[in-house]
Amino acid sequence: INIGILVFSQQIYHWKLFMSPTIETVVKDYIETIRLARSEHTARTYRNALNMFLRVLDEYNIDPGSTPVCELSENAISWLARNLKVYSSATEQLYLTAVAGFFEYLAAENLAEPNLPRLRKLISLRARRPGQRLPQFPANDIEKILVYTQTAIITSDRDQRTILRNLRDRAFILTLADTGLRVHEACALRRGDIDWNEARAIIIGKGNTQAVVRFSQRSLKNIQEYLKSRMKLDGSSGRPLTSLPVFARHDRGAGKKIKPITPTTGRNIVAKIVLDALGEEAAGTITPHSFRHYFVTTVLRGSGGNMKLAQELARHKNIAVTQRYAHLSDDELDRGYHKIFEDS
Repeated sequence: INIGILVFSQQIYHWKLFMSPTIETVVKDYIETIRLARSEHTARTYRNALNMFLRVLDEYNIDPGSTPVCELSENAISWLARNLKVYSSATEQLYLTAVAGFFEYLAAENLAEPNLPRLRKLISLRARRPGQRLPQFPANDIEKILVYTQTAIITSDRDQRTILRNLRDRAFILTLADTGLRVHEACALRRGDIDWNEARAIIIGKGNTQAVVRFSQRSLKNIQEYLKSRMKLDGSSGRPLTSLPVFARHDRGAGKKIKPITPTTGRNIVAKIVLDALGEEAAGTITPHSFRHYFVTTVLRGSGGNMKLAQELARHKNIAVTQRYAHLSDDELDRGYHKIFEDS
């Protein structure tokens, strides 16, 4: 009887191997699942992580294209962690999280039976813990950029497309600085999202979470000036105005269609403004996210260090993220330091 049970178990095992999809096939399915459920940025990070994971498996003589996924051991997470030591600890954490999610996907879909507690223990033992990094951004340079955007002549005798781009770029920069919007959130804004009377918008932010964002009068004024100049294009689009993007493309590829700008275009707008306002030596020193750092710090300074207010306006889930900015806004510490070391 025992021999019969053993033979039957072996038959079941070989049947599972025969029916099991390959590691490479399941990785593709997993990445597609992430793409449909998460943001574009998250999907790209997970794709990069899983591609590296496949290369690591290949280095350990496991062919992802032919090996059944049910044979994949959680030991592979240790191999990946070893290869990630040449990257930053933050990248290491992101990639390990992505691959750990893959093992959880295998368990949830009954494709394999990984030991998930052991997997988490291996990650805990092998991964570095990222140290806290304080937000770095050139606040004075951002102030210069904001002055430049409001004083530069942008409606001189040029073609209409160029004028629209300049008006859009000015409104975009001021919106980033005064709302704390992430670049992809600003690019996704539609005209109907903004309540012009209440000076705020309801958006879908990070983590697919609905949130309220407030607008300053100067950002709204510049958005309205831009949209007024775009009125003829919007009116001929054949679409409800509320469905149109706030920040649209004005390149030859867009033609007369009203298409939203992409985060890549948003980053290019910032890069161009940095060059125009500060010169080539400042290239690469300021990104769209620098304006979000500026926003949080401005709120803290203007509110006398009200951490809860800054957290809510920045939409930080964890107040510890907001606290990273506190040292940058503490003018009293600055004055005390300089009084001790420079005024004595």
